Amino acid sequence: WKEFETPEKEKETASLVFSFFTASTALVEGKLSKNLKKILKKIVAKDAHEQLAVADAKLGGVIKDKLNLSCIHSPMVTELMRGIRSQIEGLITGLPSREMAAMCLGLAHSLSRYKLKFSPDKVDTMIIQAISLLDDLDKELNNYIMRCREWYGWHFPELGKIITDNLTYCKCVRKVGDRSNFAASDVSDILPEEIEEDVKAAAEISMGTEVSEEDINNIIHLCDQVIEISEYRTQLYDYLKNRMMAIAPNLTVMVGELVGARLIAHAGSLLNLAKHPASTVQLLGAEKALFRALKTKRDTPKFGLIYHASLVGQTNTKNKGKISRMLAAKTALTIRYDALGENTNAEMGAENRLKVETRLRLLEERGIRRISGTGKALARTDKYQNKSEVKIFDPSGDSTLPAVSKKRKIQEVEEQDTEVPVKAKKFKAEMKG
Repeated sequence: WKEFETPEKEKETASLVFSFFTASTALVEGKLSKNLKKILKKIVAKDAHEQLAVADAKLGGVIKDKLNLSCIHSPMVTELMRGIRSQIEGLITGLPSREMAAMCLGLAHSLSRYKLKFSPDKVDTMIIQAISLLDDLDKELNNYIMRCREWYGWHFPELGKIITDNLTYCKCVRKVGDRSNFAASDVSDILPEEIEEDVKAAAEISMGTEVSEEDINNIIHLCDQVIEISEYRTQLYDYLKNRMMAIAPNLTVMVGELVGARLIAHAGSLLNLAKHPASTVQLLGAEKALFRALKTKRDTPKFGLIYHASLVGQTNTKNKGKISRMLAAKTALTIRYDALGENTNAEMGAENRLKVETRLRLLEERGIRRISGTGKALARTDKYQNKSEVKIFDPSGDSTLPAVSKKRKIQEVEEQDTEVPVKAKKFKAEMKG
């Protein structure tokens, strides 16, 4: 900076300092900008054999490739950079503090813009919002369907027992309306033939109350809302599935898109989830149960949100803890690979899932071997043969004592009571003698 300290070149000094600050975004982006190239070409023009201290090793590699300039990066360079930043107002003369603050603000804005300038396929905020909206839609759908069944049940209560599927129920009510229209209506595009006949037969002998046309119109409007929300939920689920395969393909292969999205939403972001160890991933969603168990000194929970994964669900109760622990360990690896890796394929997730499935199969086979009684071979089913024998009663074990009634007479009991003190007196007299 010494050559720019003359008063005649204050404007050039300010412009180069601003260039230095705006070029500092290269430390984050890892690529050369026009302003940084301009400064580096002046350094190369002076002495191409000097080493350039850089605060980022990736940026040093880019500079070496583009300008053939030797770069050095070390902890000492980091400390030197920190000292220059803290004392830059004293090192550069003729630079007002107001302009310095404006340049610092411009650098902060530039860095913030870069951090927000991600690829839209890598924004996990969309996943968090989508899974939250999906859960809200499920709650609203349950409330709406329950209200619709209860409301129309006053008019046609038998329909709820015949049609169990909620969406089919709402479509049928919307198409027919009043139960008296079922006999003349054709609902074969909604219901199978057998169920359609049962519905028509039940509509003729229904014990429901009569309702007005206005009531039916309101119920049909509610059915329209349920069908629209159900269709939007299906569309949102497809969107979430595609987004999860774009952002975290290995995590999706391991635990599924719903469980993976809930893990990301619970942690706040994919990067925050990657910072968690496997034990935390295993218990995410069961924090209350964990701290309650620690407080009361009882057994801690073995799984949280990961319990809803298909691999844990198909395990028997005894091995759920082992499989959830192993699945959490492999899931933690796939999360870090998705968050910090450059590849977008799902090969690692498929390999780890295969390992967990193999371990699950071994645990189940071990239980079968233990039951069979042999430690090596699997259990075999032998042909059933009836080996029962006719046994004859052996009377030699019977008691030969004479049979005496358990109830004793009162006289015998009184005689025994009178004999005991006499014997005791005789025994005492003999002892004295």
